[in-house]
Amino acid sequence: PVPSISWKRSDGNSLTKKMEHNKTKGVLEIPDVQQEDEGSYECVAGNSRGRNIARGQLFVYALPEWDKKIQNAFLSLYDSLFWECKAKGKPSPSYSWLKNGQPLTSEERIQIENGTLIIPMLNMSDSGLYQCVAENKYGTIYANAELRVIAAAPDFSKNPVKQMSVVQVGGEVTIGCKPNASPRAVINWRKGSEVLRQNKR
Repeated sequence: PVPSISWKRSDGNSLTKKMEHNKTKGVLEIPDVQQEDEGSYECVAGNSRGRNIARGQLFVYALPEWDKKIQNAFLSLYDSLFWECKAKGKPSPSYSWLKNGQPLTSEERIQIENGTLIIPMLNMSDSGLYQCVAENKYGTIYANAELRVIAAAPDFSKNPVKQMSVVQVGGEVTIGCKPNASPRAVINWRKGSEVLRQNKR
């Protein structure tokens, strides 16, 4: 006689409510497949003469998708760069890096490990367009960012030092010295030609 058909998961988990099975056609439908749907399934057919089981394995894959991208960086000469990108996917993505379209590899100055790129003590030649690449066998994605290394002599135009400070005898005075400079400027003070050194006052 025509067999009755039922479906179950081999791992003993019950079929979720979203799964629809047509007993006469022997069809199991799984809408909106998720990671937890992966596993082994059994189709059980039986009639008065006996029963038989057919098993099938469902594998769920996912294209890479960014969790964390790199962002543009504008850093001073001799600063350090730390970039990190993270992607999810199944199987887990592997990472590589490009600079101006060319593969970037670990060397004496450049440290690459999976989704991280570290360049200590930046120099002007490090400027460029960088890409973090995440890929698995189902797809490849790119995250782009510009690194601009800036070098500039000290400049007081945006934060000029006060030309005159008037203070009462016994009072306290603060004179700010904050030039824009890249790399950061070394600052010292003079009173006339005398070099000032830190003391109790």
